[in-house]
Amino acid sequence: MVTAGLTPPPVQKPRWRAVALVLLWAAIGAGALLLLAKSVQNSGEFSRLQPWILLLNIVGVIALITLLARKITQLVRDYRAHVPGSRLTARTVAIFGALVVAPLLIVYLFSLQFLNRGIDSWFHVEVKQGLNDALVLSRAALDLRVREYSHHTENLAHSLLSTPAEDVAQRVYDERRATGALEMAVFGAHERLIAASFENPLESMPTRPPPDLLRQVQEHRSYVSLEPQAGGEYLIRTAAPFSDSVARSDTRYLVAIYEVPTQLAALSEAVQHAYSQYGELAALREPLKSGFTLTLTLVLLLAMLAAIYGAIFFAQRLVRPVQDLIEGTRAVGKGDFATRLPLPSRDEMGFLVHSFNDMTKRLRRAREEATRSRQVVERERERLAIILARLSTGVVVVDRELTVSIANQAAGAILGTDLSAARGRALPDLTASNQRLGQFVAALVVRFAAGREEWREQIELEGGAAGRRTLMCACTPQPGADRDVGYVIVFDDITNMLQAQRDAAWGEVARRLAHEIKNPLTPIQLSAERMRKRFLGTMAPQDAEVLERATRTIVQQVEAMQQMVNAFSEYARAPEMHVTRFSLNQLANEVADLYRPHDPRVEIRLDLDERIDSIEADRGRVRQIFNNLVTNALEALDGVDSPCLEIATHLEQGGDARYAVITVCDNGPGILRELLGRVFDPYVTSKPKGTGLGLAIVKKVVEEHGGRIDADNRAEGGARIRVVLPVTDSTRSAPGTRERRGELRREIV
Repeated sequence: MVTAGLTPPPVQKPRWRAVALVLLWAAIGAGALLLLAKSVQNSGEFSRLQPWILLLNIVGVIALITLLARKITQLVRDYRAHVPGSRLTARTVAIFGALVVAPLLIVYLFSLQFLNRGIDSWFHVEVKQGLNDALVLSRAALDLRVREYSHHTENLAHSLLSTPAEDVAQRVYDERRATGALEMAVFGAHERLIAASFENPLESMPTRPPPDLLRQVQEHRSYVSLEPQAGGEYLIRTAAPFSDSVARSDTRYLVAIYEVPTQLAALSEAVQHAYSQYGELAALREPLKSGFTLTLTLVLLLAMLAAIYGAIFFAQRLVRPVQDLIEGTRAVGKGDFATRLPLPSRDEMGFLVHSFNDMTKRLRRAREEATRSRQVVERERERLAIILARLSTGVVVVDRELTVSIANQAAGAILGTDLSAARGRALPDLTASNQRLGQFVAALVVRFAAGREEWREQIELEGGAAGRRTLMCACTPQPGADRDVGYVIVFDDITNMLQAQRDAAWGEVARRLAHEIKNPLTPIQLSAERMRKRFLGTMAPQDAEVLERATRTIVQQVEAMQQMVNAFSEYARAPEMHVTRFSLNQLANEVADLYRPHDPRVEIRLDLDERIDSIEADRGRVRQIFNNLVTNALEALDGVDSPCLEIATHLEQGGDARYAVITVCDNGPGILRELLGRVFDPYVTSKPKGTGLGLAIVKKVVEEHGGRIDADNRAEGGARIRVVLPVTDSTRSAPGTRERRGELRREIV
């Protein structure tokens, strides 16, 4: 709402583009009229300027027709579409056009009659006769002067016959000065110069006679010619032969050059030019009238089109504020609050436009505040997404139907599936090809069906290549939301943590068992051997046999217990590694060569990566890894047809570090499914013989080297053990190695 104290809006500055266009068309029209007025005064000037006048007018007419066609098309389209202001514009254009076209037509008809009569007045009979008389008079004056100079030259040549040879030069000089000739010269046979006199003292040689002059004097005839020069001047060249009666063959002749008076030459030239121009104009009389008519018509058309275009232009400017207000109101209705209308003037319409602009400015500020608030919310949501992506704990937000709204990357890694595209989809629809995810969803369904909305429990997931997994899971209703809308489920894979706790517990058990059992074993063995040695020779044969069998059993069982205690000690003792650089592939070859003779039926294959030149580790403990893995594989191949064992090495890149991967595969029965997740625990074995500490010791040695170990079954049958060791000792102790090993483990899972 506009208040009473609102200051009037400033008047908008004129549009320089429109002003420049108006000035350009005014200059074109004024130039065309100026050229036309100038050409009417001079027909020769008209012939020179007519192409430019026509070109200027034609260009202007074409441009105006194009602009006018666009304006009229737009006006008709707006009129038919009932655009506000179009009917007022049409009426204004009709009035302006009628007021302009009628006077222009009257001026055009009057100008056309004036031009035709003016051109006809140029070609009266008296003018043509006067020009003929002037031309005859100028020619007669020139002929009189030519005959006079020719007669004087003949008389002078005749008088030179009686002049002594030594006085000829002086006589020629005197006659030249007396007659005002430019040059006089006497020539003999073969153009031999006898005497000469010049008006210009710097000249030393006369002008060479032309060939026609020589031809006539040789025929003893006089010569005369009128020669035009530059600047409208004329020269009269005369020649007369003379000779004595004795030597008539020795013809001499006099050549004289006279200058026609400047006034006479200019007058003759002007009369000749005027007569020629009159003849050209007489021949161009009708084309001249047609050209003037065409030029005047183009100028009239140019003025008429410009007037109509100006009428449309200014009519549209009159109704533009109304149209702007209507368009601005529609734009604001569609939500475009950035609309700003130009201020037309300081009148009431301008005041209304200013009020409209003030209203849209306030609306725009309100929307910008809302936009900034929404952007703050979006930035907070992005920060939350970044935090969720960085977490190693899985976070999933679902509703009661288990439709996913948020799921971070760690959740997909823990559940063994890609949840990046799961937003808006139900978790049960994603369990078709993932047994672990299916068990997780089933556990959630059971708890939600029981009405439990806030809980914290461990969930055991069976199966899969990675075996049993244990998840610590917590569920709570989404803060600030309806409890029927969203639940936040946070879970973490604590399998490795539980495994580490079990390993620590078994290590403590092994240490204590080794300590408690190892001390009594030696006295028991020594006592049994002493009893056998002391009483065996003094006893009856039957009793001696019983004693022998009993003491042997005691010694054998003590040795078995000592082996078990040694295994416990090996598992429980602290790492004492001697890190050296050695060739891993060479060690693999040595182990293979060592075990080939044990069972010739087993085919031992090697697939060694040549990129692994050497690694930094404890060579003896790495040999122990090979020995335990190969021994377990050979025991698993007992009773298998065509047994085969494969040892492979491979170089793997993990971030900035390099890792050596050792893989031992067999084609035996494989690892039992229920033991797959616990195969590296102590005393976990499916063999009838053995302590179950072999793989546990291997796992401990691998972890001492900063590596990891995994076990699974191959699709074609048989077990596969995969060991990953750092290539360099610096990688083992570098910061972030544990995180990189965790990433590699997650990728494999």
